[in-house]
Amino acid sequence: MDKTIGFIGGGNMASAMIGGILSSGLTSEEQIIATAKTEQTLISLREHYGITTTSDNTEAAKYADILFLAVKPHLFPEIISQIKSCIRPNTLIISIAAGQTIAAIESAFHKNIKLIRAMPNTPALVGEGMSALCANQNVSQEELNEAITIFNSFGKCEVVPENIMDTVIGVSGSSPAYVYLFIEAMADAAVADGMSRAQAYKFSAQAVLGAAKMVLNTDSHPGSLKDAVCSPGGTTIEAVAVLEQQGFRNAVISAQRACVQKAKDMKN
Repeated sequence: MDKTIGFIGGGNMASAMIGGILSSGLTSEEQIIATAKTEQTLISLREHYGITTTSDNTEAAKYADILFLAVKPHLFPEIISQIKSCIRPNTLIISIAAGQTIAAIESAFHKNIKLIRAMPNTPALVGEGMSALCANQNVSQEELNEAITIFNSFGKCEVVPENIMDTVIGVSGSSPAYVYLFIEAMADAAVADGMSRAQAYKFSAQAVLGAAKMVLNTDSHPGSLKDAVCSPGGTTIEAVAVLEQQGFRNAVISAQRACVQKAKDMKN
């Protein structure tokens, strides 16, 4: 890709995206610049990825053809006030902040901008991210395709209407944390039954990875795949019965909907 890419903010999500972009070979280190508040973060980004770093947000804004806003939502007013006069007319801005709508970001810039709102997740770092994109009316199809190419370089992405972006936060943006909790719980059970901690994490994580690939690669309903493992009177259905008794599905649904509600509340 013959475009310069800037990141304002060098935290976990930006770092995962930078790592994914570079690992895919989509662009080179020389074409990426990132900013951060602390010298420690800047040093870490340079050492890990070999990219250009700076504490000056305007420097990144002037440099980038595609500029990611990768800071916490409450920092948007401060950051946008710093960079809005530096943004070139053809710069494509991509926001990855929860709760920041297209309308709110456009209003903060006080001028026409090319804007995509996106929600990636941290598995981008290992090439398995899941991202959602929605664009404002100033973004051309070609520019949207460029953004899709970037996000596909570290996983998969879908273009969605903005009114379900909060749902995306619940189902993929935040959900790796739920899955890590599940993996940890399975590993704890295995350790309680005599397996070493290292083996327990490997067995549980690989089981989750394999199950996810079965859903994606077979196009089978998750319920059908579950039924295929549950032999009559067998061990798996015994475990499933206990999960149901303990409210497993309700806990997941309630937690995810609380996540979505928090994202909605952040707009207020």
